[in-house]
Amino acid sequence: MSLLKVSTLIAAGAMLATFAVGAIAQDMASTPPLATMSADQVVAARKAAMKENGGTLKAAGALTGAEASAAADILIKNFTNFPALFPEGSIVGDSKALPVIWENKADFDGIFAKDLEAAKAMKAAAEAGDADAYGAALKAIGGSCGECHQKYRS
Repeated sequence: MSLLKVSTLIAAGAMLATFAVGAIAQDMASTPPLATMSADQVVAARKAAMKENGGTLKAAGALTGAEASAAADILIKNFTNFPALFPEGSIVGDSKALPVIWENKADFDGIFAKDLEAAKAMKAAAEAGDADAYGAALKAIGGSCGECHQKYRS
């Protein structure tokens, strides 16, 4: 195995470990329920989840086995939670959400549902050792992220 490939795998593993520790810390922290969060807190929560997804997706292509499955778990968690993180009236501060989200909420939420199914397929492929299906699921999520950002983000 080349030194570059080993370095890439080590970096990807370190990045995934960082995300896992952050997720565990977040789960253990006493975060307020969504209903009690201010609009600024909701925006901060969704931005953090989006950044977590971005980092996870960047690293995921180089992962296999348990690390790939763990990356899929992060995406599954976030895609499950995203619809609730866009309550009406949550365009405040540095939010990049567009008002059209609430005009087309079913379409908007449908994108997250599609990504959730792709993340589940990604996890199943990782657990089965099916690199082609894993890559296809990653590609589907990447395309869907772009679709959502083009339609619903400034």
